[in-house]
Amino acid sequence: MAVKQSRPNKPEQEHVYESPEALRDRLARGESFIEKNRKWVFILGGIIALVIAGLFAYNYWQDRQSQKAQEEMFQAQFYFEADDLDRALNGDGNYPGFLEIVDNYGSTEAGNLAKFYTGLIYLKKGEYQQAIDYLEDFSSDDLLVQARAYALTGDAYLELKQYDKAADLYTQAANYKTNKFFSPIYLEKAAIAHELAGNNQAALERYTEITEKYYGANEYENARKQKAKLEAMASK
Repeated sequence: MAVKQSRPNKPEQEHVYESPEALRDRLARGESFIEKNRKWVFILGGIIALVIAGLFAYNYWQDRQSQKAQEEMFQAQFYFEADDLDRALNGDGNYPGFLEIVDNYGSTEAGNLAKFYTGLIYLKKGEYQQAIDYLEDFSSDDLLVQARAYALTGDAYLELKQYDKAADLYTQAANYKTNKFFSPIYLEKAAIAHELAGNNQAALERYTEITEKYYGANEYENARKQKAKLEAMASK
C-alpha cells in the first residue's frame, strides 16, 4: 500500500495570495482599521482633495493672469519694436510698460518674458547692472531666447569690465542646446572676453572648439587665425 506523502506547508506569503479565506481575512482587518480610524481617514482624504483643488485653481489663475499680461504687454512690445525704449519700459499713461508688467505679473509666462525685454532695454540704455538683474531673473526652455539671454548678460558684464564673468556666460550660451548657427558666435565672444581677462589659454580652448566643431561657420576663419596667434605666443 502506497504511503501518502504529506504536502509540505507553503510559505505564509504564498498561502495568503492563493487562499481566498486569507485574503478575506486581510480585507476584513483593513475594513476594521478604517472603521476605527474613520475620522482621520476622512480628514486625510479631505486634505488631499483640497490640495488637488488648490492646484487646479492656481493653474487656472496663472493661465488667466498670463493671458491678461500678454494683452496688456502688446503696446509695450510695439514701442520696443519702434525703438521707443522709455515708453516700452514705463508705459504711456494708458498702457503699462514692461516694468509694470513685471511687477504685476512676474510669476506668469508673459511676466517672465517682460523681464527679458526689460533687461534688454536697460542694456541698450547703458544701465548694465539693471540689465543684469532682470536678465538673470529670466528663464526659458526656448533654444534661442535662453541662449541669447545668457549672451546679453555676458554683454552687460563685459561693459562692466568683468571679463571672466562675461566669458563664463558666453560659454554657457554656446553650450545651451548647441547648434551650428549661434554656438560659434558665442564661443568667439567667450574667447575675446578671455583674452581681455588675460587668460589666453582659455581663449585658445574656445577658438580650438570653433575650429574642431564648426567648420564652415562665419567665425571659423578668424578662430583659426587667432588660434595660430595664441599658439605662437605660448611657444615663445
